[in-house]
Amino acid sequence: MGPLNHAPALRQRLAAFTLVELLVVLAIIGVAAGLVAVNLGGDDRRAAEREARRLAGALEHAAALAQWRGETLGVSAEGRSYRFWQRSADDRWAAVAGDDVLMPRVLPGEMTVVPLTYAGAPVPADTIFPFRASGRNEPYALALVSSSWSVVIAADPLNRVQIADGLSAASR
Repeated sequence: MGPLNHAPALRQRLAAFTLVELLVVLAIIGVAAGLVAVNLGGDDRRAAEREARRLAGALEHAAALAQWRGETLGVSAEGRSYRFWQRSADDRWAAVAGDDVLMPRVLPGEMTVVPLTYAGAPVPADTIFPFRASGRNEPYALALVSSSWSVVIAADPLNRVQIADGLSAASR
């Protein structure tokens, strides 16, 4: 038998996959699909942390903008949303307009935002936390709360905003 007789068998063997190769590919696809499902899933903790980072960035932006413009700005928490305000010359609050970062934000899902403290004291739900033009502000704290997770966003008098680890509903 010459080399020509082995060519069809070799060609047929190269065209097929072994069972082990198929199982390895299926395992890799399964792991990848699992990772995608976990990353796209509605994880309350991850959503609360993402919203907390968004709110913290907006709070820092508002405090810096108040100093830069030389005016008083503020933020209020209203259940499922928060909003930024600007104090007018007649000492009334008006909603901020024309700034994409400070636009009113409705929170996703069943998440709520709750004002916790201002200057170390508890505050009512309709409180507007002011950001003064001087940059010297009272410390304050807000909480983002979902059915199973909460995150606290707190700022010090120098406008440094921190996000504290949340608590699961089981540990509250």
